[in-house]
Amino acid sequence: MKRKVFGLVLLGLGAFLLVVGVMATVWAPGVVKKTPLDINQTTYLSGTVKKLDPATGELVENPVKVQSISKTDADASDNDYVVFAQTQCVVIDIDNAPNCVDGDDPRLVSAGTDVFATDRVTALANPDYKGLPPGTPRVEGLQNKWPFDAEKKSYPVWDGTAGEATDAVYDRTEDLLGVKCYVYIQTIKDAPITIAEGITGTYDTVITYYIDPKTGAIQQQKVDMQQYLDDGTQVVDLNIGFTEQQQKDFASDTKKNIQMLDMMTVTMPIVGFVGGVLCLLAGGALLLTARRRKNEGSSNDKELTGASA
Repeated sequence: MKRKVFGLVLLGLGAFLLVVGVMATVWAPGVVKKTPLDINQTTYLSGTVKKLDPATGELVENPVKVQSISKTDADASDNDYVVFAQTQCVVIDIDNAPNCVDGDDPRLVSAGTDVFATDRVTALANPDYKGLPPGTPRVEGLQNKWPFDAEKKSYPVWDGTAGEATDAVYDRTEDLLGVKCYVYIQTIKDAPITIAEGITGTYDTVITYYIDPKTGAIQQQKVDMQQYLDDGTQVVDLNIGFTEQQQKDFASDTKKNIQMLDMMTVTMPIVGFVGGVLCLLAGGALLLTARRRKNEGSSNDKELTGASA
């Protein structure tokens, strides 16, 4: 009797585990590999900036810091697209400068806010998404992350200064604080820009992105940017990257997210399918042996009955 009970229990457990395996294979990736709707993230960068001093005609170098705040708007988002508001402030880091200053503060290099919607899986911007406020400037390509399961290929990345998406080309694979990263390089040359009201010029930049391919999260971003007047005079030379602490924080978060993804998309299917099959086999074996024992018991009863007759 116990064999039969245990056999039925194992058959039920095996069926359950197979369902878990199927769900983890078919359903889980579509749920866990999506940009969350509750992001409120602050990113810090630091480096140096050289700005033209109109009085001397020379570039003056100072330390600089950058604060970038990304927030999602869950109410404007849906199952397929997420709306972001991203505010960035670049400040010359002197005289105990705060993370951002007023527009009339001479320590301010630049400040602005971008609103955009991205696909929650591919991370590509959708400038025509219905949840964007009326009049929102068009943003295309990748904006603040790479897609899940990023590949060793080129991706279009939005550049707000140039006002267009240009290719970030896969360059190499590199370990960064224990996270295997795909490194992509975006190069822009002689892009026409407006430097100030009524003043035009050109813009060069090389941006190097370190991307965790599993989650698409940016682990490091190095920016080497220059601006020139139309006559060739250089007015800005900016070199920045994520601070050391920011890199450590992102690496820690990414490792946790990778563990969660692996558990949901790798471990659970293995446990479900392998465990389910083993339980079904064990349960079936127990039921077969229980039936044989019952049949043997019945035969013995018949023999005993015939002998006593």
